[in-house]
Amino acid sequence: MAVEEASWWTRAVVYQVYPRSFSDSDGDGIGDLGGILQRLDHLADLGVDVLWLSPIYPSPQADNGYDISDYRDIDPLFGSLAQLDELIEALHARGMKLLMDLVVNHTSDAHPWFLDARSSKDSAKRDWYWWRPPRPGFAAGEPGAEPTNWQSFFSGPVWELDEASGEYYLHLFDRRQPDLNWENPQVRAAVHEMMRWWLDRGVDGFRMDVINMLSKDVGPHGELHDGPPLPGSALGDGSASYLCGPRIHEFLAEMHREVFAGRDGTFLTVGEMPGVTVEQARLFTDPARAEVDMVFQFEHMDLDRGTSKWDVRPLRMRDLKASFGRWQTGLADVGWNSLYWDNHDQPRAVSRFGDDSPEFRRDSATCLATLLHLHRGTPYVYQGEEIGMANFPFRSLEEFRDVESLNHHVQAMSAGADPASVLAALRTMSRDNARTPVQWDASPHAGFTTGTPWLPVNPDHTEWNVAAQREDGASVLAHYRRLIALRHDLPVVALGDFTMLLPDSDEVYAFTRSLDGETLLVVCNLSRTTHRLAELLPEAPAAELVLGNLADDDPAELRPWEARVLRLA
Repeated sequence: MAVEEASWWTRAVVYQVYPRSFSDSDGDGIGDLGGILQRLDHLADLGVDVLWLSPIYPSPQADNGYDISDYRDIDPLFGSLAQLDELIEALHARGMKLLMDLVVNHTSDAHPWFLDARSSKDSAKRDWYWWRPPRPGFAAGEPGAEPTNWQSFFSGPVWELDEASGEYYLHLFDRRQPDLNWENPQVRAAVHEMMRWWLDRGVDGFRMDVINMLSKDVGPHGELHDGPPLPGSALGDGSASYLCGPRIHEFLAEMHREVFAGRDGTFLTVGEMPGVTVEQARLFTDPARAEVDMVFQFEHMDLDRGTSKWDVRPLRMRDLKASFGRWQTGLADVGWNSLYWDNHDQPRAVSRFGDDSPEFRRDSATCLATLLHLHRGTPYVYQGEEIGMANFPFRSLEEFRDVESLNHHVQAMSAGADPASVLAALRTMSRDNARTPVQWDASPHAGFTTGTPWLPVNPDHTEWNVAAQREDGASVLAHYRRLIALRHDLPVVALGDFTMLLPDSDEVYAFTRSLDGETLLVVCNLSRTTHRLAELLPEAPAAELVLGNLADDDPAELRPWEARVLRLA
């Protein structure tokens, strides 16, 4: 891709805000739009180009806003449409764009569409959702009567009985999040109209939640099929029937055509796609197909898990290299990568992939950041990642709020699991780790709120906070500023070819980026062991240092959690 032909987002860095945990302006303990407006200078100072907001629409908050009851308003919990307009104007004045979360695989069960659909089998909106009678030979509500054996992402079956009609509705996630039926053209038209409404208001694009689940694999008579049984469960894996289903490319191409065609091309579309393969991603992100600009894939997020996310295993760095390398190579000539360690659904990267001990927390946070940002793709920074925020030291079940975590605990306990082991897994992998309030300063609630925060502030905020790092040139925050500036300044970082080096090393991660005669060598030591750099990469000691995360010492030695970006002669 020639530099002059490259889309603007190849040089961009996106910053994700989880609004309820970012900054609270009114003292109710929940972050809001007013708080985001007050913190925009932090984002401008960091140098990010795009602000992605997790859902702020009206919602009963069964899944922290991913259960939407009105697609065209703002939940009073977060503010008002007038404040959103103010945010759009303030971002655009700073040269930044706004990405809204688009959650259209499912709605809330409190959405007027679903209330109408549920009111009667004869409702005009009944077919806007997936309704099915009990399995033949079973009475409604009887164990095993669910239309398929699929397990939901939040534990339990994907079918919820509506006693009034005697039929079940489908919910891949929580029972209060019924799935929309995208086979119905009226559903698609309503979603397209809503998206155009937001773009006309000044929004610059969408991050599309679980967008590859829209198309379900249905038979000629609308039948859905059982999935293979899950180990130790009466339920099955239905993913083959809803991940990248038979009409998904048709649906996304139609969406692009109906919503984005004829606009000025400065928008961004990002598809979150669990289970997507490299080959599928090439199709989704091929510009010639006009579907989405980039995808979020989860392959590297599954490398430290066994049978489920709660079955935590040690991560082998050679597996991480193989995964990252496969995606870099697979999308080298067609399509584009999203790059991320953290988001609202993942535990904190410095605790998961790095070393959050007092000795190495700063160094591992900056090393991981360097590794990620020097790959080819668009980097995403999740709030607090830029100061090295770590997992929360959960002590008991009562401190968790996440519906996925609480549902897993109920299911695991009913299956006879060891309580201490279940709590340990929750402590390591719960989504609540990412949702503790951003640590702005060392005051009692970290400068997040004057009230009582909805989730406790991490007690380490007295040391790890924005105020302590703002003027410290050696801080995690300062290093993020330098990384983001490097992507803006050097075309080779945004667009250069990628070549993996040392693929079999379990401690040193190295690669080159090359463009128009310039080559950068990136070397990251993901361990507590010192390595002789000259023995691993003989060309490295004499190379010019472009950016490093540690104070320069012996160029021949790569210290624990050290990262260097070098320019080869």
